[in-house]
Parts: sequence; C-alpha cells; structure tokens
Amino acid sequence: MKVLLLVAHGSRRKEANAEVFELAEQLRCSDSVNADLIHTAFLNMAYPSIPDGIAKCIEDGATSITLIPYFLNSGRHVISDIPDIVKEARQQHPDVSIRIAPHLGQSGLMAELLIKIVNLLS
Repeated sequence: MKVLLLVAHGSRRKEANAEVFELAEQLRCSDSVNADLIHTAFLNMAYPSIPDGIAKCIEDGATSITLIPYFLNSGRHVISDIPDIVKEARQQHPDVSIRIAPHLGQSGLMAELLIKIVNLLS
C-alpha cells in the first residue's frame, strides 16, 4: 500500500497547522494522486510528529511511504533533520520502503505557480 506523508515544520498557531491538514485533504480529494492514503506530520511544535506519522502509515498498512517535505528552502530541516528521522525509521522498519520526495521549493513548477498567483492579482 502506497502512503504519502505530508511533512511540514509545525507552528504554535493552530490555524497554521490546520492549513497543512487542509492541504492533505485537498490531496486526498484529487484523482491525480497516486497513493492509497495521505497522512500529515510535523517536524516540531505540532502533532503528530514525523516518527508518529510514519508509525501511523505503517499501522494503516503502508508498504511504501513517501514523505513530501512541505518546505520552500533546503535548510537544515530538509538537509539533515528529516533525513535523520527517516534513517532511524528505516532501521526500525526495514520491510517498509520509506523515501523522501524533493522539497516543495525545489520543484520546477514553483516559478509557474508564482507567475499564476501574480497574474491573478492583475
């Protein structure tokens, strides 16, 4: 079973975290997403944590988990924190494929998205 895990930083503001849950819901409603389930997790300041999110994916039957880092830049969280968490999860669950997708800001679609947003304001 393929599961996507949308991973964001997390915030003390509940409204900010709710936006991430809403994005996950929009992905669930899309016919274009190639996944059986979509879950959400946070690096810190919000629940569930990334390890708890991975555990939930496995509990729900995941054989393949793809983490989607909802981050704009390749800072410390993207370069080391998330990979370190995934490395530990791989060691604990060697029978589950766990991979990390490129972070959002690395997408070639980012410039196109920004252009569309600006054009909507015109």
